[in-house]
Amino acid sequence: MISHDTIVALATASGAGAIAVIRVSGKEAIAMCSSLFKAVNGKILSEQPSHTIHLGHIMDGNRMLDEVLVSLFKGTRSYTGEPTVEISCHGSTYIQQEIIQLLLRKGCRMANAGEFTLRAFINGKLDLSQAEAVADLIASDSEASHKVAMQQMRGGFSNEIKNLRDELLNFASLIELELDFAEEDVEFANRTQFQDLISRITVVLKRLIDSFAIGNVIKNGIPVAIVGEPNVGKSTLLNALLNEERAIVSDIAGTTRDTIEDEIIIGGVSFRFIDTAGIRETKDVVESIGIQKTFEKIEQAQVVMYLIDSSAIDATGIAAINVEINKIKNKYPQKPLIVIANKVDKLTAEETTHLQEHIAELFLLSAKQNIGTEELKNRLLEFVNTGALRNDETIVTNSRHYDSLVKALEEIDKVQYGIDNGLSGDLMAIDIRQALYFFGEITGEITSDDLLGNIFANFCIGK
Repeated sequence: MISHDTIVALATASGAGAIAVIRVSGKEAIAMCSSLFKAVNGKILSEQPSHTIHLGHIMDGNRMLDEVLVSLFKGTRSYTGEPTVEISCHGSTYIQQEIIQLLLRKGCRMANAGEFTLRAFINGKLDLSQAEAVADLIASDSEASHKVAMQQMRGGFSNEIKNLRDELLNFASLIELELDFAEEDVEFANRTQFQDLISRITVVLKRLIDSFAIGNVIKNGIPVAIVGEPNVGKSTLLNALLNEERAIVSDIAGTTRDTIEDEIIIGGVSFRFIDTAGIRETKDVVESIGIQKTFEKIEQAQVVMYLIDSSAIDATGIAAINVEINKIKNKYPQKPLIVIANKVDKLTAEETTHLQEHIAELFLLSAKQNIGTEELKNRLLEFVNTGALRNDETIVTNSRHYDSLVKALEEIDKVQYGIDNGLSGDLMAIDIRQALYFFGEITGEITSDDLLGNIFANFCIGK
């Protein structure tokens, strides 16, 4: 995992563009680039001060490859914590590859996925949770996911964990010291202060663990299944929510035979809408497969929207709808269900009132006329607890962090049990050491090559 080679990679997206940035990092980065770079002012690159930008040409012998801007970062004053050069060239894929191939011939090695950020972690520029936040920031596609990633990258989460770990480590040291003087029966760790610390750690850990529910939603979006009988307007509703013709709309029942998915951002939070095949009895093999997929998508969804055609309902239809609503509620009791009466633009005021009286918590909408769609978006946003986000609280979005927090809380609960029951210091010390271990896993004080390999393999090359 850890090497001291000089590495190179394209830091911008692959493909042609206005410019491209090629990043080189390692002990020999500046010397290698200096031998290829001819500044327009005649100065030697390696002799220039750090954090300066220079205009010149990349030369392959007597052959000029491109006119470039070279950014110079000397010593440890770089993203990776080692000498780094960033070459801004024209965005031709041919030019990009020619410069990279030239650097490889000079002794560079192609960087592995996430290797620049791995070096930043190894060189103490970032802790592990901050390094993981870099990947989250790159992948962020909504205001909420961007805000959480930025907060974590600035160290909000890791600082909270480090402070708790430092305090617990201090008490652990005192308790371990008591074990050396067991025969004198001395007490170095103030038990009242120790109890206060354990109580405080318990509260913080529970808050962070609970925040994972909202954090997971922010990071991955909320899947919302749109279900109902054929031809009630599910595809029209999807198109209205997305404000584009994403799904085929037809008067022919059973048009949607597979699930159609797309995402929109509502209030800074990503929602993934799934238009499903209409649920009905059918002998059509292909449509039956689509209906089976509908139930699979309901299983995966966090919110279910059950759509009905309000313009085609009589008294018998209302009874049947309530039966279907209860089936969904009974089968998926934990999933929020929004029952939506579509095509309300075709109803009279009396018909609308009648529907509302006989179907509980009915949401009125006309997807075709775009009536009620904004109100529906606001209703969906109510299912997301954005209070923690608005208040800049630390929110856990990483499942690895969540797992370590849960295990740390289990060990802290054991310590609390030891305090309550007067267990000996040597037994409590074991549980404290385990809690410290799980804290260290989050920030990177405790790591393994396998753990680092799994984390940084998910990065893009060049970051």
